Amino acid sequence: MDTVLLHPAYFGPVSQYAVIAQYEKIVFENFDSYQKQTHRNRMYIYDANGKLLLNIPIKHKSSLTGAESDGRQLYKEVLIDNSFEWQKQHWRALKASYQTSPFFEFYEDELIYLYEDQFSHLMDFNYRCQAFVFDALGIEPEIKKSEEYFRIPKGMDNGRHLISAKKDFNFLSDRYPQVFETKHQFINNLSILDLIFNLGPQSLEFLERQNLPNFNF
Repeated sequence: MDTVLLHPAYFGPVSQYAVIAQYEKIVFENFDSYQKQTHRNRMYIYDANGKLLLNIPIKHKSSLTGAESDGRQLYKEVLIDNSFEWQKQHWRALKASYQTSPFFEFYEDELIYLYEDQFSHLMDFNYRCQAFVFDALGIEPEIKKSEEYFRIPKGMDNGRHLISAKKDFNFLSDRYPQVFETKHQFINNLSILDLIFNLGPQSLEFLERQNLPNFNF
């Protein structure tokens, strides 16, 4: 198949972008229920102490209604809790981690706008992050957004499980230079930003030659 169904993510992991780089058509799921502990609102970067989680705070449904709730809400309806200074914290972490990487300064001026402008909806913010990555990689994949929830997708591979932040799904990328690897060795499947800041224009070629994660989940 040449089409894959994925979730938009917060600067998703290398594994997800390896899939995007190797498929002709991408369909993004817009009608699923939000789930915790996924790349929807978290990414992992490499800082001086090793693997670091950056998490976007969200407003949970129960806090919005002021009543008891089963907690379920559609991903596209999830609101970011901007009462926390998460953008300032994430930007500081990215700069501290990658300012000595080969290509951080090359992308810095474009990236900083995502941490200065305020966004209300998580999905909208993630699509903006994705647009930055596509531009950095120099790709314009054929993209569609779902208009319904596909319980069993037809005519496309189902890569929605790749949004989980708990598993790598047997994905092990080739090694590439990382800023702190002399301290903590190579860390697999971090945010796509880690790859871009370290490989720059070579990132797409790298992604295109990776073995893809396991789809049998």
